[in-house]
Amino acid sequence: MRYLPHTEPEIRAMLERIGVKDIDALFEPIPSASRLNRPLDLEATLDEPQLMAHLEALAAKNVGSTKLSFLGGGMYDHHIPPAVDQLLLRSEFYTAYTPYQPEYSQGTLQATYEFQTLVCQLLGMEVANASMYDGASAAAEAVLMARRMTRKRRVIISAGVHPEYLETVRTYLAGMGEADAIAAVPVGQDGRTDPAAIKASLDDDTACVLVGYPNFFGVVEDLAAIRAVASADIQLISATTEPYALSVIKSPGALGVDIAVGEGQALAVPPQLGGPGVGLFSCRLSAVQRMPGRLVGETVDQRGVRGYVLTLSTREQHIRRERATSNICTNHGLIALSFAIRVCMLGKNGFREVGELCMRRAEYLKAEIGKLPDYALPLSAPSFNEFVVQTKKGSAAALLKKLEAQDILGGIDLGRFDKQRSDQFMIAVTERHARADLDRLVAALKAG
Repeated sequence: MRYLPHTEPEIRAMLERIGVKDIDALFEPIPSASRLNRPLDLEATLDEPQLMAHLEALAAKNVGSTKLSFLGGGMYDHHIPPAVDQLLLRSEFYTAYTPYQPEYSQGTLQATYEFQTLVCQLLGMEVANASMYDGASAAAEAVLMARRMTRKRRVIISAGVHPEYLETVRTYLAGMGEADAIAAVPVGQDGRTDPAAIKASLDDDTACVLVGYPNFFGVVEDLAAIRAVASADIQLISATTEPYALSVIKSPGALGVDIAVGEGQALAVPPQLGGPGVGLFSCRLSAVQRMPGRLVGETVDQRGVRGYVLTLSTREQHIRRERATSNICTNHGLIALSFAIRVCMLGKNGFREVGELCMRRAEYLKAEIGKLPDYALPLSAPSFNEFVVQTKKGSAAALLKKLEAQDILGGIDLGRFDKQRSDQFMIAVTERHARADLDRLVAALKAG
């Protein structure tokens, strides 16, 4: 798709057609006090060689981290092959924005269709969309969808849901004057959400139950047990921040979840200052017309040739604003494409192999830390590649600071989110961690 600037004659012709003297007249509705009445304070323009040299000088100021990292908490450092970046450069994918014109956008549309298919397979659901910014916005949109479907307002959220996901849901509902609709259910001593506590929180006005899978503490929730206590007219929503976990645990769809959402970053791009990510959103086919965002479908033209089109688009750009189910107006198309490429490269066997490797290495590290007298593993429920450690030597923040001085990012201080957990931190392990890396962390903790 080409982007060509307008020529001066074209601009004059358009202004004459609408009866405006010049471009400045188009800004007359803006009060003069709100306008910038001087040129922008920009540096002088550079020719191409000078510009390239200037950009190279700026890039040289970037300092990459060489620290050994065990950070996780919703953003994971998995291997992304260089082949992914090379395929992203193909001309079919130059324009990752909304493909309004199918005849120009078959490459992007097909890639989006494949992305949706892969999301369905991973989450065990029947239909997926392609319009969520990240896992947090997907979780919030799932809550709104559940409220629309049930015509009820209360939202039960497990304390094991990622705190930033919870805050995003709160922000959405607060903007609607519905902040009081949320009821939080604590996790038990083992790190799992107690189905009995959920059951006690339900009432006739409950629209949905939102749980993490695995949850924020790395624990694998018992979705089947939660489904058993929530009646069929209550929507069960799962939020998965680490998609590689789905290589070794049952899919949300297989356990009775109605809406399964998540974050695809781990399969798409390396962690970089908290983003970007790509939201995963899937549901049952019976609920497809309640689903937010947009959906790419496969069809055939008049000659019977396969093609791809936007099938459902419930966004405010496409229909009247008051009828829209979502006002998210785009998706992270390039990240979604990277996700699809990486998943296809792995295949089912490769996906499972990476997941098993992550889990084995996490279990090894967990066992080694468990042998240290100054540390404990407070949560006993099964986990995937992330787990909580409790220090008996003061605060987790102080310990992690000591580790960072040794070029080790030892995990996430849980005291950031809950002062009662100020002595706990969370460690994430991926296939990028060699045995020597794990032993190095154990030695630093022992000396710490």
